[in-house]
Formats: sequence, C-alpha cells, structure tokens
Amino acid sequence: MSSTASADDQAGGRGNQAVTWLRLRGRDREIVVVREALDAVRGGRGACVVVEGTSGVGKSRLLAELDGMARRLGFDVVSVRADELDQYAAGAALLSALQSSNNSNRAAAAATDDRRLWLLDSITDALEDRAQRAPVAVVVDDAQWADPATLFVLRTLPGRLAASPVLWVLAVRSDTERPVVARVREDLERLGARWLTLGPLPQQDLECIAADVLGASPSPGLARLLRSVAGNPFLAIELVRAFADTDTVKMEAGEASLLHNGIPSSFRRSIAGRLDRLPEDAVRLLQIGSVLGREFDLSTAARMLGRHVGSLLSGVEVALNAGLISADGPRLAFRHDLVRQAVHENLPLAVRAALHREAADSLRAVGARSAEVAWHVVMSGGPVDDDAVTAMTTAVRELSSSAPDAAADLAQRVAGLLPPQDEHRISLLIDAAEYLGRTRRVHEALDLVDATLTVGLEPLQEAYLRLLAAEIHQAAGDDAAAMTHLQRALELSALPPDLRVRLLKTKATGHVYLGDITAAEQTDTGLVEAAYQSHDQAVVVSAMVFQSQTFFYRGHLTRALELAEEATRRAGTQSGALYLRPPRIPALWLATVMTTTDRLADTERILREGQREAEALGLGWSLPHWHAARACALLEQGALDDAAVEAEASLMVANELEITLPNPQARSVLALVEIRRGGLAAARDHLRAAEASSGTTQRYGPWVALARAGLADAEGEDGEAAALTRSFASREPTRLLAVPPSHWPGIVRIALGDEDLSVAQAVSGALHSLTAQGESRQTIGAVRAHVNGLLDRDPRALLSAITGYRSTSRPLALAAACEDLGELMAASTDTTSAIPYFEEAGQLASAAGARRDQERIRRRLRQLGVRTAPVRHHMASPQGLGSLTESEQKLIPLVVQGLTNRAIADRLYVSVHTVNTHMKHIFTKLGINSRVELTRLAIERGTHRGARRQ
Repeated sequence: MSSTASADDQAGGRGNQAVTWLRLRGRDREIVVVREALDAVRGGRGACVVVEGTSGVGKSRLLAELDGMARRLGFDVVSVRADELDQYAAGAALLSALQSSNNSNRAAAAATDDRRLWLLDSITDALEDRAQRAPVAVVVDDAQWADPATLFVLRTLPGRLAASPVLWVLAVRSDTERPVVARVREDLERLGARWLTLGPLPQQDLECIAADVLGASPSPGLARLLRSVAGNPFLAIELVRAFADTDTVKMEAGEASLLHNGIPSSFRRSIAGRLDRLPEDAVRLLQIGSVLGREFDLSTAARMLGRHVGSLLSGVEVALNAGLISADGPRLAFRHDLVRQAVHENLPLAVRAALHREAADSLRAVGARSAEVAWHVVMSGGPVDDDAVTAMTTAVRELSSSAPDAAADLAQRVAGLLPPQDEHRISLLIDAAEYLGRTRRVHEALDLVDATLTVGLEPLQEAYLRLLAAEIHQAAGDDAAAMTHLQRALELSALPPDLRVRLLKTKATGHVYLGDITAAEQTDTGLVEAAYQSHDQAVVVSAMVFQSQTFFYRGHLTRALELAEEATRRAGTQSGALYLRPPRIPALWLATVMTTTDRLADTERILREGQREAEALGLGWSLPHWHAARACALLEQGALDDAAVEAEASLMVANELEITLPNPQARSVLALVEIRRGGLAAARDHLRAAEASSGTTQRYGPWVALARAGLADAEGEDGEAAALTRSFASREPTRLLAVPPSHWPGIVRIALGDEDLSVAQAVSGALHSLTAQGESRQTIGAVRAHVNGLLDRDPRALLSAITGYRSTSRPLALAAACEDLGELMAASTDTTSAIPYFEEAGQLASAAGARRDQERIRRRLRQLGVRTAPVRHHMASPQGLGSLTESEQKLIPLVVQGLTNRAIADRLYVSVHTVNTHMKHIFTKLGINSRVELTRLAIERGTHRGARRQ
C-alpha cells in the first residue's frame, strides 16, 4: 500500500495512474458534490464522500481532481492507495501515512493481543492535531483492498470525528465481494455519507476524451468504435492509444480517422494482442509481474524467471515504452490494474496457481512481509506445505491484534486448504474461534467450536478448545453454557497440570458469576494455595481477587476490601496482572468493593487512574467495564448526569471496538437514571436493549431486575414491581451485594408497596448477616437502619439512617430516607414535623437532577399546604446553553482555547471517551454540528471567559 501526505506528492499515488493531464469529462455533478463537501468541512464540520464504480470508470481520476481542489483550498491532504496484497496486512496504512508526515510521538501500543483501541486513539489524536491547523482530507483509493485495520478505522472514525473539519473520501469498486468492505458501506451510509456512483460516460464525453488524447476530433468511424467500450473512459483511452501507437490513425483537416477497420472483441484480447507484438523478455516480465501484484519488485521477478536483474532491463524498457507499466517509485507498477488483470487472466488457471505458489516460496525465502506471502498462498489454492503454513500462521497472528475478524477469516481460509485431521488445521480453527470471540461474531465463533469438536480431536486439543468456548461464553454472558464446556474438559484424561488449573480457575470464576459462592469455594480445593506458591505474580493477583470476591459475596466486606487493595497494590508493580479479564482486574474489582463501603469517594480516583492506564496501554476490551463501573459509582453518589455519560461511554466504546457484549449493567444504569429524571419511555428502551444483550446471563441479572422493578413501580404496576424484587429474597447477601447499597431500601419499599413482607424480611436478614466493620460500618449501618425503619415503620430507625447517610456521600439515599420519614410522620398527626424532611428530600433531588423524584415530593408538600416553585425541566434557552450540565460547561472554555478532545481529557484527568460523549451531548443540546460553531457561540455568549490554565 502506498501513501502520501505531502503537497508535493502526485495525487493518486502509483499504480492506477490517473491521466491528470487530460481534462476530467462528464463528471460535473460529482464535482459539485465534492465542492459542497469541501465547503462543509471548511465550515468546521466533518463530511464523508464515497466514490463507487467499476474498474476504469474514473474513480482515481475524480480523486485526483478532488486532491487538487482540496490543496488549493488549503487542506492538509493525506492520501492512501491500497493494493490487492494489502488485504491480509497487519497494521494500518493510514496510521503509517499520518505518522510519517506528522512525527507523531504517541507511545506505541503495549504488548497486548488487541490493538484496536490504541489504533483508533492514535489516528484520532493525529487527525485532531492536524485539524487544529487546517482542514484535513483523508483520501483512500481502492479501499476494497485496504488492510483490515484501515477499514476498521474508516468504519469508526468518521462518526467519532464528525464535529472536526475532516473530509473522508473513499474510492471503492462496486463489484467487490469482501465482507468487511460491505460493513464499511453500511456504517458510512448510516452516518449520511454522500454516495457518488460513477456510471458509464455518454458517447459525447468519450469523443471529447478521444479528441483530448489525439489532439483532433475523432472521425465517425472512430466514434463508432468508441461505443464498444461501454462508456468506460480508461478503455476509451486505451482504444484510442492502441490505434495511435500502431499508425492506424491518419490526421486530416483536424479529424482523426482509422486507416482500416478492426478492433479486438474485448480488452483482454486487446492486451494479449499488444503482448504478441512485444519481445519475449518483456512478455515474461509482464506475466510474472501480473502474478506478483499491481506493484512488484524487479528482483523478485528476476528470481522467479531464473535471471539476473540486469538481463531484464531490455524487457523493462520495452514495457515502459509500451505504456503498460511505470517506474515512478521504488517498484515497477502496472499503469492500471485492468492492464494487470488482463495479463493475469490470459495465463491458464493451472499456470497462475503454480506461479502464485512459487511467488509465495520466493517471497518467504527473502523475508517478505507475511501478508504478501499469505495472499499468494491463498491465490494458489493449495496444497500447502509446512513452511507455507508457518508463514500463514504468522500472518494470521500479526493481523489478529488490529483486525481479529479478518484474522479469523484468513485462518479459516488457510485451514480450508489443509486435510481435515491436519494438526495445523485444528490449530488455525482454534485461533479463528478465539479471534471471532473478540468481536460481535460470537455465534460464528461458537458454531466454529461446535463444528471443530466433531472432527475427532486429541484430548489436549479438545480441552483447549472447550476452555476457549467457555471464555467466549463468559464474555458473552452465558455462564451456564461456559460451565458445561468446562466440566466436559475437566473430564478428559491426561491433561497437563497447568491446563487443569486454568480450567478450574475459570470454573470457579464462573460459579462467582452465577452467584453460587459455595460451589466456587468447593472448586477452590487447593487452587488458591497453589496459586500463592507461583512465581508468576499475575497468578497470585488473580488468586487474591478470587478470594476477595468469595469473601465479598459471603458478606465479609472488611476482608474482601483488604484482599482487593493488596491485589491492586501488587498489580501496580507487575504489568502482567493488568491483562486479567474483567471483573478480575484488581483495581476494577477494588472499586466495586469500595462502592459498598464508606470509601465510596475513593472509587473516583481508583477508576480514573485505572481507566486512563487501560487507555494508555491499549487494553480496549476492558474500557466498557471501566466506564460502567464509574457509572455505577457516580449513580451511587447521586451524580445522575455524569453517571449517564459514563454509561453511554461504555456502550460507545463497546460499539466502536465491536466488543462481544455491550454491558447490560450500563444499560441498567441509564434506565435507573431516566426513571429518576422522569424519562420512562427512554428507560423502557434501555431495558429492552439490556435484556436483549444479556441473553441467559445471571451476572447482570440483579441490575436488570432492579431497573425493571423501578420502572414498574414508576408506572404504578405495584404487583409487577414487587414480583421483580423477589429475586433478592434471600437471607444470604450474595444477590443483594450485586448492586450498591443505596438501592437496597428501594427494593424493600417496592416489596412493601404490594404488602410483600417476605422480600423485605429477607433483605433485612441479609443485611444483618453482613460483618461490616471498620470502613464498612457507617454505610451498612445507615442502610440497615433505613430498611428496618421501612419494615417496622420506625421513625427512630429512619432518623438513625438519615444521620448515618449524611457522612456517606450518598445524597439520593439520604433523600429517600428523608422522604420515607416524612411519609411516616405525615401519616400520623405530626404533619408539621414532616415538612422539613420533605423539603430536604426535594432539595437533594433537585441538586441531583432527579426531576421525577422532585416533582413527586413537590406534590406531597402541596398536599400538606406548602407552596413550592415548579420543577425546572432544563428547557433550552434560544441558544441552548442553559441546558448544559456542569461537567459539559467545563469543556467549553477548553474548546475555545483550541484543545483537542485528548488534550481536554488530559487537562480534566478523565477518559477521552468521556469527553467524546460530553461533546456529543453538547452538540445535540445546542443544535450545532462542529467545534467551530461551539466556539463562535461560546464567544458570543461570553461562556469562554472561564478558560484558564491549570
């Protein structure tokens, strides 16, 4: 793949060389669209244009015209041209183009198996930095052949950077059958990309092109022949040149005409005819070159021909003079891929296959990039020897970190070239299933596992495959199916000790996910003790987290906190522990434990630091969990707006990276926030999405049940709401501890609303079973008093809960206790004493943005004869600035300063994905589309004056 980023480079790169000295004909409508897109980007907002058409129809020529227009308007143009051999290349050519011209100093990705997040963030940072200085045009020609990582970027970043002055231009063949290209099309269509389908040119334009080439108008005879090219401008040029080069055209009175009739029946035969007139050296060079690719290395061609490079020079000169190839760069290149295809397809199929096989061997022998070797092996159609399999496996694994779905497709394609029982074939299929399991193609991964299990595997192969299946099921939330695979694997004989330990550890974790702590403890027989003897600190840390989880769900909060803190401390000094999967990431688990204790305020620091470290290391698969954990902690702290932003960021990152399972916990948080705000329809939508994505999982079941019960209660469905709380009706605290403590009194309140004492008594019993000491005493004590006050209708217990909540940073829990005490007092004769508690509850609800709670409390106060101001619903002012949250307002001065989203994130010490979500909200609320519009509005309204350096 070739790329350019300098204004001095030729637009369009090498290969399909646009005939830029010829005037662009017949594309006036397309030029108008291009000009509109350039104007839109100059105005500050992003745009996307996709140019589609058959080969030779003029896509590259139109891109060359756009390139020139953009440069004249002051655009910073980044051009990338794909090659057929790039389809299996690891890395992103677009990132290489940006780094080579930008001297990017962003740190390289850590040694992780998933570089997608690092890739997206690196390119985002580079483009945002460029866009601060000038509008940017990213031009990708022959995108149907682009490397998978670049295609992944093209699917994702046009949406992320929609508010930045970046123009995305893609040229793609309309007949491509590559599935990932189809997904790029679908995603860009959803983003509103302008679609330019280049059709055949009218006869009049073809005659103008002929006149441009010949310097004279074509005669009627030549004009008739132009009809045979079906409106294809490249073929028209080749036709005219073919006759001009063979002295079959005479010039007379400014008109070009044929000296004799006759034309090849197809372009392929036309090229064959031209080859027939060339010396054998030139013909063989072109034939070998057509096998090697659109651009090819002369040394490789010489090796395949058994010749020295010097002996090919005469053939090179002839091919250059014939206009079939060019030598503008370090490699020879066919002037257009149609020329290469014609030469290639004129070779007999058996010859083509053999030459591709020989090309693979030759390239592998000189250490060529594995993507090139892989392409030739695939084109050869097999058979494949051990050396070729090794090269292909390397290509698959190199590709997996940036494009796991493409790696899986390549692995399956190579496996299809091998015999059914071949050891390499099984290994490739296992790899393919693993890579598919990192994407949304989970069902394909599991189908592949099932199909591979039927071919009669060795016990060791089957055990590894079932472990993989279990991990995929766990990632997808189907813990029960995971346990089935683990049990079957453990029943196999003669497993190595380390593999058996992995299976047992995964099974024990599965029991924790399922809420069966007893089974988890029974699985642990000797497991933790053996782990503590390991020299691998990641194993020790994992064991500590597991122990902390079992202690936590047994209700031993103090011991759980101690283990979680020690695991986090050790992980901070051992990088290997950072790659544990959620929720076994020590800091992530520590934050979960802290949310239940008196150290709720500390979760913000733990989560910010862990989240930013995960971003820096490129651990994209963990980010949705970090954002979801922050959403839960912020919801517990009563910061509804910020909790919603973090939950949305969790879903956004999962969507960008195509994570297996969008976290149902994040959807549940959004539903709970909307219930508090009064957005019941939005809450229903979030719950439908949560239930659809959670499938058969029990891991997030308590969160979904909690939100569903809250929604049913808000809609007045008391019976349904109470029924939904019965999943918490256990005197063991395991289920209750799956959600933060401020929600526990609400579960009791809903159950009592339908006079269901069993749930309320079970929750009370579970609370009394908690051994809350030290850093857990205040919170658990306040919640226990709150629950007892509701269950026993005891005002003294509620007063005790209110006193306890005042020091726990849980304002909505405090508001609920105040409202509950007010209701209890209002039901007696002491209505006057109830009023201050209702008023405090209303003030707390207002501060949190819980508009529905505030409205309910306001109605209750009016019933008690207290007049209150109507609830403000944050309706936007004409400019909409009044609708912004406090966190959103903090961003505006920094945008005015010209900081990129990354720089803003660094300044505020938050995740860049949090900033991205805030910016999306700001644009929506203000009805604008770009940072330029936001800056202009902020200056007009004076809101930029808070900008200051920190």
